[in-house]
Amino acid sequence: MTDADDLAEQVLAGDLRLYELEDHADHDTAAAARRKLLESETDATLDTVGQYAFPAEDAETAIENMVGTIQVPLGVAGPVAVSGGSADGEYYLPLATTEGALLASVNRGCSVIDSAGGADARVTKQGMTRAPVFRVQGITEAEEVVNWVRDNRDALAETAESTTNHGELLDVTTYVVGDSVFLRFVYDTKDAMGMNMATIATREAASLVEEETPASLVALSGNLCSDKKPAAINAVEGRGRSVTADVKIPREVVEERLHTTPEAIEEANTRKNLVGSAKAGALGFNAHAANVVAAAFLATGQDAAQVVEGSNAITTVEAREDELYASVSIASLEVGTVGGGTKLPTQAEALDVLGLRGGGDPAGSNADALAEIITVGALAGELSLLAALASRHLSSAHEELGR
Repeated sequence: MTDADDLAEQVLAGDLRLYELEDHADHDTAAAARRKLLESETDATLDTVGQYAFPAEDAETAIENMVGTIQVPLGVAGPVAVSGGSADGEYYLPLATTEGALLASVNRGCSVIDSAGGADARVTKQGMTRAPVFRVQGITEAEEVVNWVRDNRDALAETAESTTNHGELLDVTTYVVGDSVFLRFVYDTKDAMGMNMATIATREAASLVEEETPASLVALSGNLCSDKKPAAINAVEGRGRSVTADVKIPREVVEERLHTTPEAIEEANTRKNLVGSAKAGALGFNAHAANVVAAAFLATGQDAAQVVEGSNAITTVEAREDELYASVSIASLEVGTVGGGTKLPTQAEALDVLGLRGGGDPAGSNADALAEIITVGALAGELSLLAALASRHLSSAHEELGR
């Protein structure tokens, strides 16, 4: 077995490429060789990067050319009571972040929600999408494709579902722009986030469309999906899981714990999150929901780039006679508890904190529960920040925590 120094020298000499090292040594040695190479070629010292708590082989499906790990501080907020369609109980929410004061803020919101009896949460819609784009000669052929898709949903479903033991085709929507035809496939991917599942299934379905119609596939993703980009279609139609969490907080709790009034929080939400966001042309009408989504994604092994869609959230607040009503609705929260980064040992431990590692019974229930808990966490963050703004305590809180 070749050692790290020898491997690094072979790469420098051009005899090996970075991605070939695992063919000549175990994964940890390969990672060490890359660190030595980088240290020799740059001014970096990678001692800390090279200290990680699991075998490098465990990360094989998550990354290529592994050098080591970046350690993001992991904290926990809660406990908070969640009454959901799948989540039911008191939960601690693991959050990984480098933003000081975020955990303290979310923790305060969780405490207030818990003292009000907890939050309700429901997944209202579920479906991972993939939307290939096809070329046709013109609108006559486009109409032929649209009609064929409408009349052959069962054949498309059978073909797509032949690639997976768990995925289910829920819908196919057609869009025509000149000589381009887009088909937006929607799948139930159970406990998996399901992007790879949807892509592989759609590839087979697209082949059937090419065989049976004049359409010619141009790209398996035509950006009407839409993945990892701000898109109104995701804000309206949803992608992954559409989730709402809400809570009713007694007036006295608002005044004692948040040091403001329901009316002040409602006004701050209306003028900031609704009017301000509308003036900015934003897709998200919230204070900082993406903060909690991002931190939860990093902690539990989700695809971090999909925080883009996770920021598609609307926060509503209403001051009622004896209480404050608050809700967060996230239109496109793309999460899973199996596959991808959820298999990494540290992220799997975070899922264990929630009791949601692996597949649920029934299938899909673990991912639904994770979505509900994250949305309650986002609600906690919204309440805490809006209260800090309404009471004018935001800057002083950061000063006290030294952030």
